[in-house]
Amino acid sequence: MAALKNVHDRYTDEEIASYYEAGFWQRTSFNALVAQQVEERPDSTFVFDSTSSFTFREFGERALRLAAGLHRAGVRKGERVGVQLPNWTEFAVVAAALSRIGAIVVPIMPIYRDDEVGYVLQHSGAAVAITCGEVRGFNHAEMFAELAKECPDLRATYIARADADLAPALGSPLDGLVADGDLDALEAEIGPDSNPDDGFLIVYTSGTTSRPKGCFHTFNTLRASAAAIAKSLDYSADDVQFGPSPITHSTGLVTSVVLPLLAGAQSCLMEAWDPVEALRLIEQHGCTTAVTATPFLQMLMGAYDADKHDASSLRRWVCAGSPIPGSVVEKAGALFAGCQTLSLYGRSENFLTTMCTVHDPAERSATSDGSALEGAAIHVVDVAGNEVPRGDEGDIAYKGPSHMIEYFRNDEETAALFTSDGFSRSGDLGRMDADGFVRVTGRLKDIVIRGGMNISARELEDHLLAHPQIANVAVVGMPDERLGEKVCVYVVPADPDGEITLDDVVGHLKDHKVATQKLPERLEIVQAMPMTATGKIQKHVLRADIAKKLS
Repeated sequence: MAALKNVHDRYTDEEIASYYEAGFWQRTSFNALVAQQVEERPDSTFVFDSTSSFTFREFGERALRLAAGLHRAGVRKGERVGVQLPNWTEFAVVAAALSRIGAIVVPIMPIYRDDEVGYVLQHSGAAVAITCGEVRGFNHAEMFAELAKECPDLRATYIARADADLAPALGSPLDGLVADGDLDALEAEIGPDSNPDDGFLIVYTSGTTSRPKGCFHTFNTLRASAAAIAKSLDYSADDVQFGPSPITHSTGLVTSVVLPLLAGAQSCLMEAWDPVEALRLIEQHGCTTAVTATPFLQMLMGAYDADKHDASSLRRWVCAGSPIPGSVVEKAGALFAGCQTLSLYGRSENFLTTMCTVHDPAERSATSDGSALEGAAIHVVDVAGNEVPRGDEGDIAYKGPSHMIEYFRNDEETAALFTSDGFSRSGDLGRMDADGFVRVTGRLKDIVIRGGMNISARELEDHLLAHPQIANVAVVGMPDERLGEKVCVYVVPADPDGEITLDDVVGHLKDHKVATQKLPERLEIVQAMPMTATGKIQKHVLRADIAKKLS
């Protein structure tokens, strides 16, 4: 088998030297960073969920003992370990343990099932899997036992929080790997610490339009984004991170684990999203910061009652994962006084692309998705990869210290990402203003082509989200024999018992001076949108739904 690639396979020697000199990259691994925090603040709480909590000292010891147990079980440097867990502290412990060995963590979303999980295990060549038993009515251990039959590389499965009567055929308890003994002796047994420029993480894209691609990162490419976010938020050890985003994907991993670890802050993990429970946790633990997809904030605002809830500890809520409409920024600012609502645009290939910081004017988050942060550069490019004039629409492209090494085992797709001057195309459309602030306008494919006219779904959605009777909206193209496509609008009503009609929707858009050719010609009312685990609307599901209805 070919050797795994590392940072030298993606970046030039000059780029590597400059990123180290500027401090974007560091010589410390994930494990070494944990050790630093153990030294500085051993008895401070680091990470907790509803049933478990670790100080930095407890976390560091637990991670090292687990590393020793995994090493004794045969896990070696460079091997991939698939991890499907809810937002439990065990995930962070596993990531630190694998860092100590030099093995590579492959997070898998808890909502993924048979085919999706099997693909990730097979494509990554996972040697070991770590999962859970029955959670919210689904038995993950049983699924993995079945998948193991089709995954020849998978040697063992370990179950977190395993029941006492765990059937051996389903795997072994994860706690059984946690070794006792002298920690120095355990470190000597494992060998040298991992290199932060070697592979650390393979995070798979959501795969809403094709098979997921594995974004292969080092710890340095991961920490560069977390450090940039920390600086942008004036983040400190006094912060308490609120983490409802899946910890097994980009947003949760960067902001619920690495961000608070860098600062020595606390991380409050929320296992299952519920906006009322979220408000209770924020009040109970004094949470200061959250980074989530926009729908989390929208649902929180819908549940908030000033007479019942105290959210005064919140200082910033960053919306990522999908563009944040200006109307949401304005509503949040009015509802949560003292809390800045900020926009962030990123992707699994490089985590953070653009962001509004606490020092930017408030209106920037209402009108843009931020600008490139220190160390990175953004171009908006045409199909040939050439930068377009400011204000023109094009493909948003990134260059900087957070970019992955490659799409794992996919050289062709990796090569296709880059322009001739080394910028990585995102496939997201956007415009950059004179000050360098970018507004995401949609996906390259997220347009409706009506009679040859390109209609931006994002433009219509932004207008409609300001409608008081609309809680959520998605615009998709529906098949039409004459025009090719027409505009169809899916709406989640703000009041389930209320009534909203196509005439209401069209009238609202006309009030906002939307051209007649762009107006929707069909309305679909739904109780909820089909969503990915990161809060993105699965528009391919909606397109299939309307195509079936029209067939």
